[in-house]
Amino acid sequence: LLAGTSLAAMVERLAYRRHSRYNTKSNKTRLLRTPGGRLTSLVVKKKAKGPACGDCGKRIIGVPALRPQEYRRLKKRERRVNRAYGGSRCAKCVRTRVVRAFLIEEQKCV
Repeated sequence: LLAGTSLAAMVERLAYRRHSRYNTKSNKTRLLRTPGGRLTSLVVKKKAKGPACGDCGKRIIGVPALRPQEYRRLKKRERRVNRAYGGSRCAKCVRTRVVRAFLIEEQKCV
């Protein structure tokens, strides 16, 4: 090795191994060194955002952040929270809905 060269400059170029030849959002790769010492490209999955509350927009606690295809492999109890509006609304919004409905009913009784 010469003193002026860096290791970053000595990385070999790799071709895409899948269908698309372009650097698109769904075609991201990272370098992976195999036990044999070769460099290969590893396809990186997209980051999942996970479900959000339909009222306030916050992420729902207790539901994993997965891609839509991976939700189909989960059991039903793993896809949602065991509560009214579970998996669709967050706990705070459900509480306000219940209280609002209760107060409206109480107002009708008077």
